[in-house]
Amino acid sequence: MALYELSPARGAGARLARPVELICFALVLAQAVYLATSYLQGIWIVGPGGGVPSDFVSVWAAGRLVLEGHPAAVYDWPAHKLVEEAAVGHAFGGYFGWHYPPTFLFVAAALSLLTYATAYAVWVFGTFPVYLAAIRAIVGERIGYLLAAAFPALLANFIVGQNGFLTAGLVSGALVLLPRRPIVAGLLLGLLTYKPHLGLLFPIALVAAGYWRAFFTAAMVAVLMAVAAWFAFGSDTWQAFFANIGHTSQAFLSDGWADWGKLQTAFGLTRMLGGGETLAWAVQGAVALVAAIAIALLWRSRAAYEIKAAALATGAMLATPYLYTYDLVVLAVPLAFLFRFGRVRGFLPHEMVGIGVACLLVLIFPFVKAPVGFAALLVAAALIARRAIVSQSATT
Repeated sequence: MALYELSPARGAGARLARPVELICFALVLAQAVYLATSYLQGIWIVGPGGGVPSDFVSVWAAGRLVLEGHPAAVYDWPAHKLVEEAAVGHAFGGYFGWHYPPTFLFVAAALSLLTYATAYAVWVFGTFPVYLAAIRAIVGERIGYLLAAAFPALLANFIVGQNGFLTAGLVSGALVLLPRRPIVAGLLLGLLTYKPHLGLLFPIALVAAGYWRAFFTAAMVAVLMAVAAWFAFGSDTWQAFFANIGHTSQAFLSDGWADWGKLQTAFGLTRMLGGGETLAWAVQGAVALVAAIAIALLWRSRAAYEIKAAALATGAMLATPYLYTYDLVVLAVPLAFLFRFGRVRGFLPHEMVGIGVACLLVLIFPFVKAPVGFAALLVAAALIARRAIVSQSATT
């Protein structure tokens, strides 16, 4: 049985084969039930019993420090931790650090105008529709909503209140709009600089393909955001940010504060398997270099745009040493482009199975606590490489 079928009438839309559709509905339902149960058990409760700290407390605490007139203190870990504890109503072990550039403090400050629990809900449920709409735009059919909502990485982002939905929305929006509206795409890429480590390969792709309007728009937006943050929060905040980069790298990439198994990268896998820091950096550097060369060559080629876009989104995640499960929401972007290409050109043998394997690897993370997300990225990269090779062979 085909895993995907196209309705015969033009405009009638596409439909999944019944077993795949049922699996997607089951994943959506299971994630919804788990989230509802978690929230009802008190993840948002802030009162006499205290609340449950999660990654979002870092954002809310940073915004609160900005509103109190101490923006540079967001990079002072002890000061930031005190506000986090005040947010949930009790002391807790560990620390949820603020690692973002000052430009993201505008968002944090706006959210901290609300109570912690309300801000949490506004953030995750406000950015979720952005992600859904972006993936639907890639797929080009209403089933894109179902596929997006069934993607297993959503759960991690919802639970900890992270920014995976926003990041995926910006990446997918930029890639969808780039061929037709490069200036708007550049604007979205400029906004993506709030997570600069995920944008390392985008300039390479834009230059290789000659998307100069998008390139210069993204650069201009990034500069304007930096200047606005400088005026709003002061030069000392930027100085604190650059000083904090080394502190963050030491804590999370050298000392392994967050557990190597949670890092979904070549670096994290090497460290988890017992490799030293020097070896881990060498492996990560090699992966990043291969990804950069592949993107430069692919984006200069005549490959279909869907293949280029899928490769860039995947390569951006492979190139960084700092990637967690909630960041894997972005993996939905290349998988959606592969699905879109297969919908139009026909799926290769076992291609949908490969997409399913990538999703399964993300799904099992809570049970194995290993860099299975990195394995999922490698599966996606293999599917994209296969598509590029087959397409090249068909045109020669």
